[in-house]
Amino acid sequence: MTFPIDRRLLIKGSIFGLGALAIPGAAAALAGKGFTHGVASGEPSAGSVLLWTRFVAANDTTLRCEVAADSRFANVAGGGEVTARGEADHTAKITVAGLKPGTVYYYRFVAPDGSMSPVGRTKTLPQGDVARFGIALFSCSNLPFGWFTAYGHAAQRQDIDLVVHCGDYLYEYPVGTYPSAKEALPGRLIQPTNEMVTLADYRLRHACYRLDPDLQALHAMFPMIAQWDDHELANDAWTDGAENHQPETEGDWATRKAVAERVYREWMPVSEAPYSAYEIGSLATLFRPETRITGRSKQLELAEALAGRGDLGKALMEFRDGPWSAKDRSLMGERQEKWLYDGLAASTRKGTAWQIVAQQLVMGNGRFPSQAADWVPASAPDYIRQRTMAGVAASKAGLPFNLDAWDGYPAARTRLYEAALTADANMVVLSGDSHNAWGYDLGDRGSNGKRVAAGVEFAGHSVTSPGFESYVPQVAPADVAAALRQTNPDLIFSDTSRRGYVSLDITPQQVSGAWHFMRDIRSRTNEVAETKTMRVRKGMRTLESV
Repeated sequence: MTFPIDRRLLIKGSIFGLGALAIPGAAAALAGKGFTHGVASGEPSAGSVLLWTRFVAANDTTLRCEVAADSRFANVAGGGEVTARGEADHTAKITVAGLKPGTVYYYRFVAPDGSMSPVGRTKTLPQGDVARFGIALFSCSNLPFGWFTAYGHAAQRQDIDLVVHCGDYLYEYPVGTYPSAKEALPGRLIQPTNEMVTLADYRLRHACYRLDPDLQALHAMFPMIAQWDDHELANDAWTDGAENHQPETEGDWATRKAVAERVYREWMPVSEAPYSAYEIGSLATLFRPETRITGRSKQLELAEALAGRGDLGKALMEFRDGPWSAKDRSLMGERQEKWLYDGLAASTRKGTAWQIVAQQLVMGNGRFPSQAADWVPASAPDYIRQRTMAGVAASKAGLPFNLDAWDGYPAARTRLYEAALTADANMVVLSGDSHNAWGYDLGDRGSNGKRVAAGVEFAGHSVTSPGFESYVPQVAPADVAAALRQTNPDLIFSDTSRRGYVSLDITPQQVSGAWHFMRDIRSRTNEVAETKTMRVRKGMRTLESV
């Protein structure tokens, strides 16, 4: 049985502590006490897994964690004690070690009064030779835009071993902003109603999202490796600021960033490590870099580069050959780059079949098609038409349309490609952020126009956040996708209008990636309307249709 998120339940659930919200239908949670937000697991290894829950009480509470190989807990295989601390918003996390590789476990938390959390299911990573491994990839889940049907569909599958969330797990905006009041789905209410800025704001928003029954089901079914993107903090964040942070009214950015990080680590099944790697036996090494705030240079703005310039062509070339191409610009910072490059090399030296880089941003090159000039209706505001024409002109100058992705940091991207080639890696990049589905062949093109193959990319579409279709609703999505592929020869597949998730089937011989497009996010159905599958064979570094 499922329940919509209702404002009355949010208010009832806030009796104990800021952000202490209820799971609809649970009597204890309606009073704001006890286990309020289910369970979750994350960051597994071959012998351990991190487990999470939330228990609200007037004081800190010591919980007993139990881990068993069966759902009836006939033989408890591990666990321990952990405290749900008030200063951590009553959340509790424990890493349970001494587990067997590649094994399904069930877990629960027990309170001093004998009450129990829901039972969760998790799985350790395998060791040695691995015949197959399944991953589900998610990003960009904006609750008021619709139901999390992608989470619900994946939670029912039996062929997934691990969930990867590449960010925008939630959004910071106030009610009425992205989505507008007209766009928001009735019943999908968020708290607080203002933009999340303070400690209380971030906690309340996380608590609100974690009431969603499909998200709770996903967390209860699979371990998750998660990494924030920008909206867990503020839109278009970088090391020293964000587009959606105004110091004059919202205070110091370093303080807000620290608050956002703290709450993320309280509410998510994650450790304190900003980036890490995970070994899936001899089959794959999964790298989780952090490309948003650890060492990220500020995003470039094409409008700023062109402001006041009479000669548009000259201004674009100067921007292309100057700031955009600067070698010191980075998404990860020098220290993290070295960690990733060394990790790629170490993985291939061990004979690991695949090197998977799961991070926040689209890596493939994307330029604006010339046809876009015809997509803007005559009734559109002048600034829309001006921006469109500037994008078309930038494309002709060899510049991309999204400078907030790897496209805005070409020197850093080239360094990664070179490291992957030097390591002779079979690199598979997983990405989120863009809200649309992309399949890319990765690698720089030489002076002869030929691409030096460095890997492939499966970039996932969003769970609910709108994509290209919201900007050019009068143009057929198939026409948009076709124009983008025609303009960008390394773009092998794209869908610019539908929501969903990606699943990957990994074997020693190939990685198959399937984009699942949900039938609807405005009604409560977990049906998939269509699936598009592509694969890369070991040693080929090129996507092909299945």
